[in-house]
Amino acid sequence: MDNTLTFDQENRERVKAVAESFGPSGKSLSQPGRVLMGEGRLLKQSRKKPQLKVFFLFNDVIVYGSVVLNGLWYKNQRIIPLENIKLEDMADTSNLKNQWLIRTPRKSFYVAAPTREEKRAWMEHIEQCKASLLQKGHTPTGEFAVSWMPDSASDICLVCEAKFTATNRRHHCRMCGILVCHKCCKDKAVIGHINATKKQKMCRHCYSKKQEDGARIRGNSEDGDPAASSDEDDHEVDDSLLYQNPSSWLDSLSDKHKITKLGPLSKHFPAKGSCMLCKETIL
Repeated sequence: MDNTLTFDQENRERVKAVAESFGPSGKSLSQPGRVLMGEGRLLKQSRKKPQLKVFFLFNDVIVYGSVVLNGLWYKNQRIIPLENIKLEDMADTSNLKNQWLIRTPRKSFYVAAPTREEKRAWMEHIEQCKASLLQKGHTPTGEFAVSWMPDSASDICLVCEAKFTATNRRHHCRMCGILVCHKCCKDKAVIGHINATKKQKMCRHCYSKKQEDGARIRGNSEDGDPAASSDEDDHEVDDSLLYQNPSSWLDSLSDKHKITKLGPLSKHFPAKGSCMLCKETIL
């Protein structure tokens, strides 16, 4: 009993510390039953290039954000419920090694781990936590946002073939993710799984198809949506930080239900506690 109480107290302190690491703009993460399962740094594919992000896996959500001040503080906090996530394994590319796709209703994006082993660990832990949620009655989403093409993928609009310039900037169709110019994405319509009321940019082809399908378009709000807004960094971050600290896990996947400690970040995890899957006390 004492070990369980100690673990609960230390977990509450860790959850609070994660929230505070995002500064005053970060949201509180304290929820009954929420457990910090793991943390680490991953590369996230942005419009222009991969960017270093910090990721925290809880037993019900993923929290991620931008790294600032040599990894001591973070910003641009994003919170994604695990039941709204779908993972897709991806082959290596010249830009990203050890990558996979995280699909969500509002935004889908590629991430990459420093090693194949860490990639496998992240995917397994996320899938395990999600499966546990679904067993408890949580309902998964049925629709997901497409991933956007990187800006470097094309120098021309993929609808009218006009060349992109400093004045003719790149835009993304929120329905199919292709690169288009401003003229070819003037039409907007509601995409329900992204936002129930806010109209999203669409290329001519997707807008025409939506009209033909008889979609009933409602809403014309242009208010900012924190969950769908940009989380790209406006400053350079040293990507070598990705390799300095391996990801750390409160390992509930082990057959022996032991807590695995990996690398320097393991100082956040106790040497004993309670396995979150079987509730068995770990001595």
